[in-house]
Amino acid sequence: MTRSQPLCPVADLPPGTTRKFVFTHEGIRREGFAANVRGHLVAYENACRHIPMPLDDDNDFFTTDGEFFICRTHGAIYEPLNGRCIHGPCGGLSLKSLRVVEVQGELWIVLPPEPEESTTPVE
Repeated sequence: MTRSQPLCPVADLPPGTTRKFVFTHEGIRREGFAANVRGHLVAYENACRHIPMPLDDDNDFFTTDGEFFICRTHGAIYEPLNGRCIHGPCGGLSLKSLRVVEVQGELWIVLPPEPEESTTPVE
């Protein structure tokens, strides 16, 4: 079953900005972020692929030139459109992406499906 949650009006996320959000997956509370990268809307789980710590410092995900995402703890640099680490200790790994959709001017985050509950009878 597809799960989704509203985030914000698309107009509230202009190019070069980000917005954090919280979601639950596999019973664990997680943090994500959406970004407008030169008019392209993307979303990722907010966890560095080196050591799963938040990337940002007070919702600041971009490098100073605004071209890449940076992990403020490890210095890993990520391509914003595909989440791939291009520099740092997690080179080649990618951020865990989340799908975004626009519905009537609102940005929605499509969440990962939850694992199916076991249907094996307990004896």
